[in-house]
Amino acid sequence: MHVISEKEMHIPGNSNITANIHAFILLGFLCSPEVEILLFVLFSIIYVFTLLGNSAIICAVWWDQQLYTPMYTLLANFSFLEICYINSNVPNMLYNFLSKTKTISYKGCILQFYIFLSLCATELFFLALMAFDRYVAICCPLHYPVIMTRKVCGTLVSACWVGGFLWLVTPATLISQVPFCGSNVIDHYLCDLGALLAISCVPVPKTTLTCSTFSAVILLITLFYILVSYIMVLRAVLQVPRGSSRRKAFSTCASHLVVVSLFYGSIMVMYVSPGAANQPGLQKFVTMFYSIATPLLNPLIYSLRNKEMKAALRKVMCKV
Repeated sequence: MHVISEKEMHIPGNSNITANIHAFILLGFLCSPEVEILLFVLFSIIYVFTLLGNSAIICAVWWDQQLYTPMYTLLANFSFLEICYINSNVPNMLYNFLSKTKTISYKGCILQFYIFLSLCATELFFLALMAFDRYVAICCPLHYPVIMTRKVCGTLVSACWVGGFLWLVTPATLISQVPFCGSNVIDHYLCDLGALLAISCVPVPKTTLTCSTFSAVILLITLFYILVSYIMVLRAVLQVPRGSSRRKAFSTCASHLVVVSLFYGSIMVMYVSPGAANQPGLQKFVTMFYSIATPLLNPLIYSLRNKEMKAALRKVMCKV
């Protein structure tokens, strides 16, 4: 029997190897219809609360002039990113809970893969940018208004969005060339990297290695930058006399570090640890954690220990 190699996939004779697969079936959580209804209700509530929480932060920053600072501008943009992030996977998951076919078109699957992971990469860049903002604010307070101007802040925010979507162009292109000639059943609730590679016709080690390298590089570079930034921030904070200034600095940094720990911890389990791709149950749980749970928790984390944000959110509630 002739086995198709990865080089042969790109020659004209084999370029249509996925032509017989026009759609994929997303298995989801493999449970009874009654349990699926309960999950539909649960995730619908989580979805609505995530939208409300992140929208409230955006409105608070928009309406309260005291929050017209780079830190809160970044937070508002981050909340908007979280709204986009959860919209990239949850609506389709909710639809599949009620659907009998649970299908997604081939092009729709590749597009979901690209958008979902691009937003994930954008979030990594945003977390690094927010660490940079805290570093400048605490370590260089006198130069902060000069460095973090509105123009610079806007440029950095745009760079995060553009960088996140450009970073995934190569992996998405490679995934679109993976041959799917047999099963079209994806043991996941979305089109994720490991789930797609698991149903390819033949092993694609080069594609797997390239996608893993892209994931690892952006993870490790942004994480290393965040850690270095906060080591320098911690040194600066410890030199400040005990009092309200130190508590405020610790409170602001602690919120960001909690978000970083939750997001990076789950992402590294998913895309860096060996063997995770071969465990569908672990894939679903970890993906749910960083793509659904963290967008829900982020508004709470950033507002519970921030008096200015609490006051602004009260104003939003009064206006509503």
